[in-house]
Amino acid sequence: MSLPSHQQRHSQLDTFAISTVLLCCVLWGLNQVAVKAALAEIGPLWQAGLRSLGAAALVALWARARGIRLFERDGTLPGGLMAGTLFGLEFACIFAGLQFTSASRMVVFIYLSPFVVALGMPFISKTERLSLRQAAGLLLAFGAVSWAFAEGFGSSTGSPRQWLGDALGLLAALLWGGTTLAIRATRLSQASAEKTLLYQLGVSGLGLVLAALLTNEQLPLRWSMQLSGLMLFQTVIISFASYLMWFWLVRHYPATRLSSFTLATPLFGLLAGAALLGEPVTQRLIIALAALALGIALVNRR
Repeated sequence: MSLPSHQQRHSQLDTFAISTVLLCCVLWGLNQVAVKAALAEIGPLWQAGLRSLGAAALVALWARARGIRLFERDGTLPGGLMAGTLFGLEFACIFAGLQFTSASRMVVFIYLSPFVVALGMPFISKTERLSLRQAAGLLLAFGAVSWAFAEGFGSSTGSPRQWLGDALGLLAALLWGGTTLAIRATRLSQASAEKTLLYQLGVSGLGLVLAALLTNEQLPLRWSMQLSGLMLFQTVIISFASYLMWFWLVRHYPATRLSSFTLATPLFGLLAGAALLGEPVTQRLIIALAALALGIALVNRR
C-alpha cells in the first residue's frame, strides 16, 4: 500500500485513508483507558499539558529530520492559534469531565463531534454537503454507538456533579469539531501536517500547563512505572503518531467522511476492554458494530 501524493486532495476515501483512520480509532479507544487510569496519579491539566508539550518536541524533531520547515511565514499563524486554543480547551474539558462522569457517558458525548463537522463543512466546502442518505448514515452510526453504551447509562457514578462531566463532554465535542473546521477554513489547510499538529500541541500544551499552575493543581513528585508508561503511550503513540496521521488525513481527504469513521472509536474501546480486561462481548455490542459499519458505509458510499 503506497502513500498517496503529498499535495493531492481526494474527493473520496481510498483504502489507505480508511485503514489509517481505523488504526487511529483503535488507538484512541485504547487512550480512553490510559487517560482514566493516569488520573489516579496525576491531575487532568498536568496530564494533558505534559503530553502535548512532549509530543510537540517529537514533532519538531521529526520535521527537522525530514527537512520540513515549521517556522517560515506563510499566513498560518491566526488559524494555528485558533486551532491550538480549541484543541487545548477540548482536552481540558475531557480530562476534567472524567472526574465527574463515567468514561462510557463521556465517550458518547465526545463523539457528537462528527455532527458538528457535518453541519459546518458545507459552509467551507460545497463538495462536502451531505446527502439525505449520508445524513441518515451518520445518524445510524451515532445511534449504534449510543445504543451500545446505553446499558452503562443506568449506573450512576455516584457523583452529584455528573451533569457537569456530561456538559464538559458535550463542550469537548463542539471544540473538537471546531478544531477540524478551523483547519479546513484557514491557511492551515495548505500547511504540512507537521506544522498543523505543532500548532495544536504547542499552543494547547502551554495553555494547559499555565492553567495547572494558576489553579495550583499538584504535579506528582514521584512517578510510578504505571504512570510513566501511560504518559509515554499518550505522548508518543497518541499525541504524536496518531494525531500526525489524523491531521494529514484531514488535509487530503473529505473531513466529513473521515469524521464519520471516528464514531468507531468508543466501540473499539469496548473491544479493547474485552481483550485486555476480560470484559464480556455482548449481543448488543455485536449488533451495534454491524449497525455502525452500515452507517459509515452509507456516509461514504460513492
